[in-house]
Amino acid sequence: MENRSIGSPLSIALTIGAIWGLSEVALGIGLRACAAQMSGSLMTGAGLFFLSAGWIASRRFFVPILIVCIVSVFKLFDALLLMLPVTDGAIINPIFAFLTEGAAITLLLVIFKSNRLKKLPARILLGGGSALIAVALFPLVKFATGVPACLYPGTTIPLSVYFAPVAIVTSMVLVPLGFFTGEKISVSFKRFDEAVTSAFARLSFSPVIAMVCLALVMFIRMFTS
Repeated sequence: MENRSIGSPLSIALTIGAIWGLSEVALGIGLRACAAQMSGSLMTGAGLFFLSAGWIASRRFFVPILIVCIVSVFKLFDALLLMLPVTDGAIINPIFAFLTEGAAITLLLVIFKSNRLKKLPARILLGGGSALIAVALFPLVKFATGVPACLYPGTTIPLSVYFAPVAIVTSMVLVPLGFFTGEKISVSFKRFDEAVTSAFARLSFSPVIAMVCLALVMFIRMFTS
C-alpha cells in the first residue's frame, strides 16, 4: 500500500521539492530586491528548512537527496523560462548550493541518532552545523562548475563566507521549524490516505502539486522577466 500512499517517501519528496522550487523563485525575487547580498545566506536557511521537513516526514535518508534533485529540476525549468544557459551563474551556482545543503544535512543526520533529534537543542545545532558545512563548501563551486562564487565588494571574500553568520542563525531557527512542519505534513498525509479511498487520487496528489508549482513559476516569470 505504501506506493499508493501520498505519505510514501517519493510523494513527500516530490511535494516538498516542488514547493521549495516555487519558493526559490518567489522568495528569490523578493530577497534580491531588499537584501541582495545576503539573499543566498537567507535561502540557505530556507533550503535546510525544506530538507529537514522532508527527512522528518519520511524518516528516510535518501529523501533529502530526492528533494535536491527535484528543486534542481525546477531551477532548470526556470532557466528555460529565462532563456539562460545551464552554465550561467544564476542557474548552476544555486544548484551547487542545493547539493551542498543536501550533503551537509544528510551527513549530520547520519551522524546524529534519531532519538537525539527529538530535542530542540539538537535540532538547533543540526541547523547551525548544516549551514556551516554548506557555506564552507560553497566556495568550491568554482572548481565544480567553473563559475566563481560572488565576492563581497572590495574584498576577496565570497558572499557565502562573509554572511555565514546570517545563514547559520537563520538555519538554527528554520531547521527546528522544518522538523515541526514535517511532523505536521506526515500526520496530514496519513489522514488524507485514511479519508480518500481512491488509489488514483492518492497517486496523483503529489504530481498535481508539482504541476501547480511549475505553473506558478511560469506565471511569476511572465510578470517579472
